[in-house]
Amino acid sequence: METRRLRLLVELARLGSMREVAEEMGLTTSTVSQQLAILARDTGAALVEPDGRRVRLTPAGRRLAAHGVTILAAVEAARLDLDPSASPAGELRVAGFATAIRRTLLPAQARLARDHPRVRLLIHEHEPFEAFALLDGDDVDLALTYDYNLAPVAFPDRYETRALWTVPWGLAVPAGTTLADAWERDWIVNSRNTADEEVARTLASLNGFTPRIVHRCDSLDLVQDLIVAGLGVGLLPADETVVAGIEVLPLRAPAVELRAYAVNRRGRTAWPPLALVVGLLRS
Repeated sequence: METRRLRLLVELARLGSMREVAEEMGLTTSTVSQQLAILARDTGAALVEPDGRRVRLTPAGRRLAAHGVTILAAVEAARLDLDPSASPAGELRVAGFATAIRRTLLPAQARLARDHPRVRLLIHEHEPFEAFALLDGDDVDLALTYDYNLAPVAFPDRYETRALWTVPWGLAVPAGTTLADAWERDWIVNSRNTADEEVARTLASLNGFTPRIVHRCDSLDLVQDLIVAGLGVGLLPADETVVAGIEVLPLRAPAVELRAYAVNRRGRTAWPPLALVVGLLRS
């Protein structure tokens, strides 16, 4: 079967509509429909069926789409394995959250500049859900993402995921504030991701309080400024230096840990620039 048609089926399983598949692939909706009809004829099975004004995958279509993820990944891996320009060279597009960029990507960039000058990083700062969308749209090659042990993420099978590092987080409060008093303060959470809000609500349920989520910002420096101004409390890395006027109280019941990951689309890890950078990040 044509892998291009199989890709359309996999994208239909992911996106749920032929119109969205057409927009994603730069085709017309009628072309997508025709190609899927040919795929159904080639496989001898009905793959889609009407669902109101839309379509949905049949059980056979869902099974083939699941196989398609593995098949397309294998095709991509074979292409990369036979690539004559196998030495690391080219532009690697990376979307990541600010802390990972500072902690691991910039040190890796220093080593690239010294040892592999033909590999160039193009860096975009994004929260995980934004980075995943860019991966799916083939707008970036690598995503640096995170979750918390109290708000874990289930990574889809279409991704290859490697753990990078884990950092304990504590509750940042105005100096002199006890943990018992901190629970009653206003809370500061991320404005672009809900993970730390989930952590705050989990801590609340386990410690018998309800967090007042009042302020939202995605800069950890700004979180510190708000805390110094007496506007609330928020989660911060326990191993980083904070400004005067702030204490980071340890959280042990339960502990809070941020976990960082390197994520790419399945089947692409063998691409030399990507393999090189992921190796540097993990080392």
